[in-house]
Amino acid sequence: MTHVFLGSEALTAGKVTRYELRTLYVRVLPNVYAPKRVPLTLLDRTRAAWLWSKRQGVITGLAASALHGAKWVKSEVPIELNLANNKSPKGVLTRNETLRDDEVTRVRGMPVTTIERTAFDLARRLPVGKAVQRLDALARATHFKIEDVLELAGRHPGARGSPRIPAALDLVDAGAQSPQETWLRLLFINAGYPRPETQIPVPGPNGLPKYFLDMGWYEFTLAAEYDGEQHRLDDAQYRGDIGRSEYIERLGWRRIRVLAGDTGSSILRRAELAGLRR
Repeated sequence: MTHVFLGSEALTAGKVTRYELRTLYVRVLPNVYAPKRVPLTLLDRTRAAWLWSKRQGVITGLAASALHGAKWVKSEVPIELNLANNKSPKGVLTRNETLRDDEVTRVRGMPVTTIERTAFDLARRLPVGKAVQRLDALARATHFKIEDVLELAGRHPGARGSPRIPAALDLVDAGAQSPQETWLRLLFINAGYPRPETQIPVPGPNGLPKYFLDMGWYEFTLAAEYDGEQHRLDDAQYRGDIGRSEYIERLGWRRIRVLAGDTGSSILRRAELAGLRR
């Protein structure tokens, strides 16, 4: 036994003894077990929650978005299930909501809300800023169509959180490569600056894209980029960044380089000094 499993099924099938179940495995959820001393991935925890539901629950929310390929979902997030059970164990969040047949698909053998239904749920359950971060990641992985999500929302006019859906969807941009980039883009938009374009191609000598800028404004020849820790800690990337910076500057682009810890007010001040106008 190497993955999460139902203890009762394993005992009945003779795959483990009660002694082995007690000594070699740890209970993850009621009747759900996993090998001891093996870290559980998000997929493991998702499957464990589904097994706990007696294979009746439909995976929704962040766990569903991760199954559809969205990045930046931490392994410890609550696993959300659409299930008629209001006594879920710790780490599992259940809701009993209306799901149509065409709003459910299967991923890795488990029932999961479709991409469009997952986007609908993320848009209405989270504050707009957080929702856009999650929707950006889902859009980058799946390239879902906004109009398809809005059409689905029209089927559920009374769903909790529905009023915030249009605002969140209007801000979605599949060009964001991290939650930090989404945060930075929203910072400019919420401050009244023009909406930046994302993943701006910088042509090489042959005319083909040589680099891509995180976001920016052509009319101001100004870009804003979020530099993660790897830009400083990875020597090869650090050296590559120097050549990239020199090339981009030769083409006339100015850049606002944002680091972890930079405050929103300081970033906006630098943008204004660089010539960005509201």
